[in-house]
Amino acid sequence: MSTTIQQHATLILVPPFTQETALRKVRLAEDSWNSRDPVRVSLAYTEDSVWRNRSEFVTGRAEIQRFLAGKWQRELDYRLVKDLWAFTDNRIAVRFQYEWRDLHGGWHRSYGNELWEFDERGLMRRREASINDIDIVESDRKFFWPAPGARPADHPGIFEIR
Repeated sequence: MSTTIQQHATLILVPPFTQETALRKVRLAEDSWNSRDPVRVSLAYTEDSVWRNRSEFVTGRAEIQRFLAGKWQRELDYRLVKDLWAFTDNRIAVRFQYEWRDLHGGWHRSYGNELWEFDERGLMRRREASINDIDIVESDRKFFWPAPGARPADHPGIFEIR
């Protein structure tokens, strides 16, 4: 097992989820996506994980990595905030917002929700994402921490910034 996979394995939280572990799982996912590292992100998913992301369907870690690499080539200065919406034994629902700049310098905010289903090892086997984008002016941005990188603990989340 590679060092990266070993390090990631220590962060895996397994079902059944509690309020505390569901919140932690959401924050770990947010931090991982804010790294903008497709390999790091893909390690949270099963080898045969199935995604619906908007109108795209992605299956397996290799496709997840390709999808994310392309996403972050188009969505520059990406910063994401996730918020726990609900959870059950092996499922978590989140809402999220992220901001990004396109190749022409225009700013956008994407709003969405995700439904996650986990296997017994705590790896996500299914991800359903519904996302809507709006154009914003740079002065309307909400997320300003240095990126790529995790949102600082003192930076407001979705609930605080609305």
